[in-house]
Amino acid sequence: MTDIKLLEYLENHLTENRRNRFHKVIKQRTKHFTVATEDVYQLHNTSAVMRSCDVFGIQELHIVEEVNSKSIDREIAMGAQKWVDLDRFHSVKDCIASVKEKGYQIVATTPHTNDCLLQDFDITKKSCFFFGRETEGLSQEVLDAADCYLKIPMVGFTESLNISVSAAIVLQDVTSRLRQSDLSWQLSEEEQRAKRLDWMKKSIKSYDQIVERFYQEH
Repeated sequence: MTDIKLLEYLENHLTENRRNRFHKVIKQRTKHFTVATEDVYQLHNTSAVMRSCDVFGIQELHIVEEVNSKSIDREIAMGAQKWVDLDRFHSVKDCIASVKEKGYQIVATTPHTNDCLLQDFDITKKSCFFFGRETEGLSQEVLDAADCYLKIPMVGFTESLNISVSAAIVLQDVTSRLRQSDLSWQLSEEEQRAKRLDWMKKSIKSYDQIVERFYQEH
């Protein structure tokens, strides 16, 4: 459980603008939807997906690095790595098992099936959207494990979109509809408090010393 008194104490070390920003943003965060990327080769693509997760309120991003392992590009992510929770996996099997254990259905994004168009996607189910490699797309392992396939409608000659663009389009659509629904999509009060505390830890200079002083005084 989050120490509420500590939380309140630490908030006094934030500017009023930053404190209000934390409260506003956390109310829009969700774990109803999450995202997974599979062995994305171009570093800026993974970083851009993380940025989209932050922009559209997705709190968790899962990265499979079975073949390609790189660090998040801070310039592209624009600080999003401070606000979005990143889970790394060395195999797609482990990633699939993890998100399924959390109650998510596996949604394979692919332009090569007609299972479900984006505008028809059922937002009521907890879903993990999988995005694949730039050229090969998702692996057969993900396609076989998928509970449904999602397709972005396209009417041009080009048959696919850049992975980061696809993620942004999907997330904007589903999160917009989610917030207009009656579903319980927000983080729990305890999850919100814990995440605010985590954000403060990443934002306040001399955080450890301040916490130590708090417990000495209390």
